[in-house]
Amino acid sequence: MWNKIGRIITILSERLDIPSERAFDLFYSSKTNERLHDPKTMLYLFSDWYISDEVINEMRSE
Repeated sequence: MWNKIGRIITILSERLDIPSERAFDLFYSSKTNERLHDPKTMLYLFSDWYISDEVINEMRSE
């Protein structure tokens, strides 16, 4: 899971043009992160790009 999270943070950093530390904070404070760690949602089976889209959509809806 750590590798997956690292890839998601890298994608967020590149797509949002922000430092990786900021992407890390955004991801770990997101509801998407909570869903990723919840085995019931099975979000961990989705692609890194899909999950990064979920984080970005979550940010836009706030």
